Amino acid sequence: MFISSAFAQTAPAAGGDMMSSIGSMLPLLLMFVVLYFVMIRPQMKRQKETRNMLSALAKGDEVATAGGVLGKITELGDQYMTLEIAAGVNVRVQRNAVVQVLPKGTVK
Repeated sequence: MFISSAFAQTAPAAGGDMMSSIGSMLPLLLMFVVLYFVMIRPQMKRQKETRNMLSALAKGDEVATAGGVLGKITELGDQYMTLEIAAGVNVRVQRNAVVQVLPKGTVK
C-alpha cells in the first residue's frame, strides 16, 4: 500500500546510438579544427617565412636584429655573422637574431 511499484528503464543495447556518440564528439572536433586554422597554421607559416629569410641573407644586406641593432652584413657564417653598425665598428651576432631585412640605403 505504501510502496508503489518501481519500473526500471531499459538500458540501450551495447551498440548504442551511433549518432549520439558522434554528436557528443562534434564540438571537440570543431574546436580542434578552429584551433588549427586560427593558431597552428599561421605560426607554421611565420616559421617558414623566417627560415627562408635567414637562408637568403647575403653579404651587403641591411638588417635589424632582435635587440634593435641596425647594420650591414660584412661576413656570413653558418651560425654567426658580422654586422657593420657604424664606420669601422663591427659586431658579431647570431644569425637567428635577425628579425627583418631592411631596404637598401636604410642604414647609412
